[in-house]
Amino acid sequence: MHRSLVGALSALLLGGATLVSAGAAPATAASPAAASTAKAPKAVNFAGTVALSNCSGSVVRTPGSADTDPALVLSNGHCLESGFPGAGEVIVNQPSSRSFTLLTASGGSAGTVRASKIAYATMTDTDISLYQLTSTYAQIQSAYGIKALQLSDSHPAQGSAINVVSGYWKKIYSCNIDGFVYRLKEGEWTWKDSARYTSACNTIGGTSGSPVVDSASGKVVAVNNTGNEDGGRCTLNNPCEVDQSGTVTVRKGINYAQQTYGITKCVTTGNKIDLNLAGCALPKP
Repeated sequence: MHRSLVGALSALLLGGATLVSAGAAPATAASPAAASTAKAPKAVNFAGTVALSNCSGSVVRTPGSADTDPALVLSNGHCLESGFPGAGEVIVNQPSSRSFTLLTASGGSAGTVRASKIAYATMTDTDISLYQLTSTYAQIQSAYGIKALQLSDSHPAQGSAINVVSGYWKKIYSCNIDGFVYRLKEGEWTWKDSARYTSACNTIGGTSGSPVVDSASGKVVAVNNTGNEDGGRCTLNNPCEVDQSGTVTVRKGINYAQQTYGITKCVTTGNKIDLNLAGCALPKP
């Protein structure tokens, strides 16, 4: 898993039976006619992203979030200050006073925001953490002039142009969604319907938790979390792909993200996480 520079040297996640070359097949180029009707890509910068002590993240809101709601910070479950949650472990409403460096559009520090709690975190089925902040969206915008990133409420499309925006490294990776993985297995953890990048997004330690922004809509469609470093099979730092028939594939050098549209189905009034909402499929404690 992609944590920090130290984490990159000592603790990532990833693995598979069929060894595939590092370069995943690029998305097919659009025809001139299709290109002429395509929407212009949204400008992507660092505004709204955050740097954690060991990872990246972003201030996010759902389509139903109000300006007066406590803001949420999205990162990975494996980026928690308490360490990796175990397989099957789900954390809800745990006190936290973690601080985050909020970034400006150019990647400079706008200021510091602080958590009041870990609203939700897990490494089961997905790899996410959601921190609730002590500040509302309106307060953050008033104090720093920074708006939250919008979470998309729909499944992204294969071939979509994306940007992985790392607040830790202040670097933006641009590539496409190469495809979706039925099961991605790394060590004791298994993730469902993971997004696989084309090879241009060669993310590294410290990029964990980076928002994956759809270039056309400007919305967050996934959160960056891991990649196969050494060609290992289903081991830490070397995730493997497992299809519905159980066939294992290893793609050395290829990186992955966990989709985030499902989060929007689990947030209710006041930005509260409600795992009992109709359509919410996030794992429960």
